[in-house]
Amino acid sequence: MQFSEKWLRTMVDPKMTSDELTHLLTMSGLEVEEVEPVAPPFTNVVVAEVLEVTRHPNADRLNVCTVNVGTGTMLNIVCGAPNVRAGMKAPCAMAGAVLPPSADGKPFEIKVGKLRGVESQGMMCSAKELKISEESSGLLELPEDAPVGQNIRDYLLLNDLKLTIKLTPNRADCLSVLGVAREVSALTGEPLSVPTARKVEVTLDEVLPVTISAPDLCGRFTGRVIRGLNARAATPEWLKRRIERSGQRSVSALVDISNYVMLELGRPSHVFDLAKMHGGLDVRWGRKGEELKLLNGNTVQVDETVGVIADAAQIESLAGIMGGDSTAVTLDTTDIYLEAAFWWPDAIRGRARRYNFSTDAAHRFERGVDYATTVEHIERLTALIVEICGTLDTKVGPVDDQAVNLPKREPVSMRTARAAQVIGVPLTDAVVADVFTRLHLPFTCEPGVFHVTAPSYRFDIEIEEDLIEEVARVYGFENIPALPPKAPSAMLIEPENTRSLFAIRHQLADLGYQEVVNMSFVEEAWERDFAANDQPIRLQNPIASQMSVMRSILIGSLVANVRYNLNRKAGRVRVFEVGAVFRRDPKTCDGPLSVAGIDQPKRVAAIAYGPALDEQWGAASRPVDYFDVKGDLEALFAPRQLRFAKATHPALHPGRSAVIEIDGKPVGVIGELHPRWLQKYELPQAPVLFEVDAEALSTRVVPRHAEISKFPGATRDLALVVKQDVAAQDVLDTFEAAIKAHPLGNIVQAVVLFDEYRGKGLQQDEKSLAFRFSLQDTQSTLQDEAVETVMTALARSAIEQRDARLRA
Repeated sequence: MQFSEKWLRTMVDPKMTSDELTHLLTMSGLEVEEVEPVAPPFTNVVVAEVLEVTRHPNADRLNVCTVNVGTGTMLNIVCGAPNVRAGMKAPCAMAGAVLPPSADGKPFEIKVGKLRGVESQGMMCSAKELKISEESSGLLELPEDAPVGQNIRDYLLLNDLKLTIKLTPNRADCLSVLGVAREVSALTGEPLSVPTARKVEVTLDEVLPVTISAPDLCGRFTGRVIRGLNARAATPEWLKRRIERSGQRSVSALVDISNYVMLELGRPSHVFDLAKMHGGLDVRWGRKGEELKLLNGNTVQVDETVGVIADAAQIESLAGIMGGDSTAVTLDTTDIYLEAAFWWPDAIRGRARRYNFSTDAAHRFERGVDYATTVEHIERLTALIVEICGTLDTKVGPVDDQAVNLPKREPVSMRTARAAQVIGVPLTDAVVADVFTRLHLPFTCEPGVFHVTAPSYRFDIEIEEDLIEEVARVYGFENIPALPPKAPSAMLIEPENTRSLFAIRHQLADLGYQEVVNMSFVEEAWERDFAANDQPIRLQNPIASQMSVMRSILIGSLVANVRYNLNRKAGRVRVFEVGAVFRRDPKTCDGPLSVAGIDQPKRVAAIAYGPALDEQWGAASRPVDYFDVKGDLEALFAPRQLRFAKATHPALHPGRSAVIEIDGKPVGVIGELHPRWLQKYELPQAPVLFEVDAEALSTRVVPRHAEISKFPGATRDLALVVKQDVAAQDVLDTFEAAIKAHPLGNIVQAVVLFDEYRGKGLQQDEKSLAFRFSLQDTQSTLQDEAVETVMTALARSAIEQRDARLRA
């Protein structure tokens, strides 16, 4: 929101400097983003009248002017402007004047000198030379009543500032000079002067029929017919000056007046050329297949979700966004229809963006505009139009006001004690009542509780916190003392059988992995490739087209991290991520940290690519393999024992992957990346990765103290020949069951697979698995008979259940 400081001070004039005013606005939540003077500094430039113009004797394009600058002495000035003429008034820089810097950055000083042999005692100025406009076609022509000799800065009010306020979306009430003036009045206590207009006498009975067919689109529609205007009338300088300093361009008197009142009061309006309309108006939703050519020259297609104003023949306007080209006013317009309406914000929001443009009207209506003063708005427009464009034939019709669906404002309660607690200062009912009174917020009060009804121009007051914010703003953020936070520092007991995600991160870092943080939204192709997910959770408004769905696994992001590093010549990559994934689950309910129907578990994933070890002299280089990462994973879960079972996963190699189980429950997957994805994502070597449930990883077994046995142990090896399709894990499971069932099974302390053999001496479909058993009796000396009994039982269980045979 940009506006002139002098315009603001016509409504409220606090006794403070410009710097103090901008600081006050910023500290109240209306951040002053930019302060810019309307004109750079210059001196000794006055209003001058050209009395006589004669041709320069020595130059075809120059004139010699006799100029009155109000000092009693006529000046002789050589001027080359094409529009200079006798009788005109324009700025004149007298001798000694310093004008704004030219292109070289140096100030331009005016001196008495000769131009082509004729003395020039000053310089007539254009707007561009004074740096108040880019217009350079000639001298800046001033009105006939401009007082000769007055300083041009005073006459054009150039000692003014353009303030640009960066508003938050909830403060639509400050998208007008009146709205900002209300704030300044409330903050300073200075009286507010609200713009009012004299009521123009009604001299015409004509009323344009209007039907509001969509009350959910338009809650109030106010209009008036005016005939017999002069649209060619010049826009007054004071009005033109104000809208230009608010960032608007002067177009014509009727358009300028409409823009001016919008900037002044905050409500956009529209002026229709009555002669181009076909009967009455219908305010309705659009229909599929309809189109409209807009004022900006674009032709847009409308449908049932876009509001329109239509007559009997065609659409005339996009409701609350932009008028149509067919009924636009021109310099030949004589009869008009004024419209001011209240459009429901939800009915306007997002529609302009759909057509790839934005307008001042849409910007205001989609945030909420005062619905109670449309009649006053029409009266203000009428008064200015009749004053500026009126003729002897001007006729003004009555105001037609239709209110069919206005917002219902329910009182919002605020507790004084709650406000004091949130703001952090002691507050009394008297202080709060003063704040609400200054803000013109109607309220009723009972001890300790205020019931406030939001005014028609405030759409941001809905809950108690909104009122607390208003109290804090007017009380003054700078008046709130800066105190260190106070919080209880009691030591909380942390269960021994759990560990935090931070501890897991540190352990992964100790294992040589670096942490990455990726976006939770990913490419849809990643979900199809790595999770076989054809129905991902889609984003309604993605930050980029390729990041359109929520991830259900972390693998895709880690593969992208590897590719990113490979493209930058990093040949060895070991990274991990701890983050949430998102999956559909109808059992999930809404909660403080949950969304109905969406499960959001935490997962821990890691990927290793390239050499298993950094390049060194002590070990030959070899690529990282499944067992390297499996060892890291086992270290991560230790002392808990993991079980790895063959499984298939869309992201992993079908023969080099496994599901990870704890106590019979799957908690994750591990394996090499599928060859199909190696080719698609252009990876020269297969990375090895795992992804596990963070909750399972956070749970750990509490260590139990046990004395070291003083009795010696023993080891036995058992080599078994089994079929190729028998997994080593299946044989280990058989041993575990036999150990639990045997009376002497407690002497078996550990079973380890230490060798696998295929080849000479075995059939094509056979393999040899060698296991080492560690045995120890912690209560007495281990007897050979007990060892042989247990080993015989273990061998028998493998022979019977896994069709194994002892290897000779």
